[in-house]
Amino acid sequence: MVVDQTTLLSDDAAVGAAWSTTHSAGVDRWLTGLFEEALGPEESGVALVAIGSYGRSELCPQSDIDVMVVHGGRSDIGAAADRIWYPARETGLRLAHTVCTLREALDGATDTLDTATALLSARHVAGDPAITGRLAEAALGQWQKQSKRFLAELGTRVDLRHQTAGEVAFRLEPDLKEGRGGLRDVQALRWAEAGERILLEHDQASLATAYAVLLDVRVELQRVCGRPGNVLALQDQESVARTLGMAGDDELMRAVASAARTIAWTSDDTWRRIRSALRGPAGGANGRARELEGGLRLRDGEIYIGAAFRRPDTTLALRVAAAAAEQQSAIDRDSLEQLAAAAATMPDPWPAEARQLFLDLLLRGQSAVAVVEALDQRGIWARILPEWAAVRARPQRNPYHRYTVDRHLLETVAAAARLAARVDRPDLLVLAALLHDLGKGFDRVPDVTGVELATTIATRIGLPSDDTATVAWLVERHQLLPEVAGRRDLDDSTTIDRVASVVGTPSRLALLAALTEADALATGPAAWGPTRSRLVAQLVERVALVLSGRTAASIVEPRFPSTAQLERLAAPGRSIDAAKDVLTIVTDDRLGVFSRVAGVLALHGLDVVAASAYSSDDGRALSEFRVADSIREIPWPRVVADVELGLDGRLAIPARLAERAQTYARVKRSVAPRAAIKVTFDDAASADATVLDVQAPDAMGALYRITRVFADLDIDIRSARVQTMGNSVVDSFYVRDRQGLPVSAPALRAEIERALLHSLSD
Repeated sequence: MVVDQTTLLSDDAAVGAAWSTTHSAGVDRWLTGLFEEALGPEESGVALVAIGSYGRSELCPQSDIDVMVVHGGRSDIGAAADRIWYPARETGLRLAHTVCTLREALDGATDTLDTATALLSARHVAGDPAITGRLAEAALGQWQKQSKRFLAELGTRVDLRHQTAGEVAFRLEPDLKEGRGGLRDVQALRWAEAGERILLEHDQASLATAYAVLLDVRVELQRVCGRPGNVLALQDQESVARTLGMAGDDELMRAVASAARTIAWTSDDTWRRIRSALRGPAGGANGRARELEGGLRLRDGEIYIGAAFRRPDTTLALRVAAAAAEQQSAIDRDSLEQLAAAAATMPDPWPAEARQLFLDLLLRGQSAVAVVEALDQRGIWARILPEWAAVRARPQRNPYHRYTVDRHLLETVAAAARLAARVDRPDLLVLAALLHDLGKGFDRVPDVTGVELATTIATRIGLPSDDTATVAWLVERHQLLPEVAGRRDLDDSTTIDRVASVVGTPSRLALLAALTEADALATGPAAWGPTRSRLVAQLVERVALVLSGRTAASIVEPRFPSTAQLERLAAPGRSIDAAKDVLTIVTDDRLGVFSRVAGVLALHGLDVVAASAYSSDDGRALSEFRVADSIREIPWPRVVADVELGLDGRLAIPARLAERAQTYARVKRSVAPRAAIKVTFDDAASADATVLDVQAPDAMGALYRITRVFADLDIDIRSARVQTMGNSVVDSFYVRDRQGLPVSAPALRAEIERALLHSLSD
């Protein structure tokens, strides 16, 4: 009987782990038939043994089928085994085979970790079951005798693998097998436990559930793709979700993240206990415990509830958590399980002690993250903060954010705690950091906003009304500073006055500035680069001066155009100057100058981060572009030469951009969903211009396409702010119509929006 994998792959009767079990059983029957044809059904002293994923009956569609023919010294075994391997090769299945004596198999497992772990999964397929039994028993015995050496090596490999493959829970395209929180972590724990019982009863069950989720996804990934691989690419997620009966890729990735978080936390906790045992008493303080306040104890880097549990109350979990964060220690697992079994829902309102412990925990910063994760894994954190369940493991499916919503909130708290010295109310800062994106978990619930959630929670924990209002305001306005700094002209006094009127007090400004930085640092590298931090700092400085009594007009000194630039503008002819990261062009004014320069910069792979334009009454134009290239030094001579050609109309910019875009698409595959196109008009941001905001997919020449629309419709660009956020460009333009007035006519606005949507949808 030949395994019909094509039929099996297309059979929807079984999916995920059930499919792999069916596949493994089919391979068993097929190989048993080949074995019996080659050696006879009654053969003794020879066994066909499955190892690896096949030994675990977890064959994925593209898994190697690892088998061994183990014998007691039979001289003709090689020829007999070939009668098994040859038919197997003809099927195209990935068969990895070996022939060895029992002693040879065990000798290989003595010195090599990979062989030793493979034999731990040895499973009988055909032949003499006594041979397989002896092999499995002896392999386990050898592992147990050398467990200290093998565990040390296995733990080192776990750490190295995590560094290489990254997090399963937080990556847009996770490695389901090798990543931190992946399938290999569970297998490593099972190998470790073969030497001695180390997993707690709860761990056994939770790991089995989480492992099944990832195995289901890995099986369906390989069925969908039809090729080997463990990386769940974004382009495959919708199809995998559909085959698993899920509503969509968001549900899939939330399930993956939740499972991976459970595996990663259990793995970390278990390996910490393994390493403590390997170090022995000398690795700690000789087992001596140090008494802490409230009946808690600290021993060997773990917090024990000890006598405190004899008088449990609603604050016990928070007292343990705060102590663990303060001591930068883990919570002892028995203590954690006791808390999970006994912790009660917090009363409303909280007692003052509970509120203080909660805020003390958050103010511990990074050490609080692991503590909260432990409470969250055992369901304790959701009893403290019930709204947390809505954001737990919720994915943020763009490369701008590196964490799920819940982990992003905790990382923001950690960053905010590091900035606490900058504000007069650190407690309100870290609480706002914890709550600022909580509303994302309720985005499909009518009439529930982040501000309402913050107000409800702050009131519940017992904050005074003024403090509650401040926390709610911080949550509502946490995007104010980065949005204004990135999308508005900071040399416009109207911008500074508007922000100052919204902020109101120096205290709130300091809190908002710290929350802005903490949020950006927790989001990812793209959210808090030198340009962003400089612009936000400039905005905060100017708003602070207005709040101290200065007028915005006395603070803002427009740098563009400078006196030197105005003098050059008055002289005839064209000039193109490039210095460091700034390109300045002076030329006769005509439609399309800005867009042509933007097109040339795109052709050279340069990112425009800011741009300004000025037109004089006598028909002259000045444009300034600030650009960035993170890979190489900017090739200004070639860029300037092409700008000259572009301004003279001797460079086919649209055609060249299309060619470059095709090449770019081949070498750089998108790793995020395509962003929506959004066009909005703001009449209050400037006294003499309309601010037009454009959000669109990040694509080659996007700025050129946008500004070409402006040229076609006689729209004059006064200045621009250009930024890339994940897979989107978020560009803002101060524009005027052909009479030099704000763009206010509804018909013209409609045409601008229509043209932009058409141009950016290509």
